[in-house]
Amino acid sequence: MRTTTPPAEPDASATHSARLAHPGLALPVVASPVAAYEPAVRSGSWIWTSGQLPLVDGQLQARGKVGDTPGCVTPEAATLLARPAALHAIAAAAAQAGGLDRIRRVVKLVGFVASDPAFTGQPAVVNGASDVLHAVFGAAGAHARGAVGGAALPLDAPVEIELVVELEAGA
Repeated sequence: MRTTTPPAEPDASATHSARLAHPGLALPVVASPVAAYEPAVRSGSWIWTSGQLPLVDGQLQARGKVGDTPGCVTPEAATLLARPAALHAIAAAAAQAGGLDRIRRVVKLVGFVASDPAFTGQPAVVNGASDVLHAVFGAAGAHARGAVGGAALPLDAPVEIELVVELEAGA
């Protein structure tokens, strides 16, 4: 069940790069790792991204747990935070692929939500990332998905996004 408004249907013939520009989205610079890992790793025609946080200009946009109680990041705010996290995951995958248009399709999205103990709306929060994938990749952005709640995420981020993508043949 969708809790966010789906983006306008992208032009099926447009490249991923053209779709990215259409809704006014932009890929950020690939975030530097905060520990001992790579932002994305390629194996054959597959790329797995590490978890990406909701950074804008290198700054985490919010901290804390998501929930409906005072002091928590609201579910609506967390849904919006999933968008820059998804853009960072796309950027990491595109850098590893040699360009955005070399990505054939998004296979899987995993969204992690730092959750207040009573919060169970993780799927709605992760819809923010799913909507970005649809906007950028069109039908190729349809994906399998996991939405997982947890006690805490790195740097006290409310949301973290991972992707698995498949590359075009010969890429």
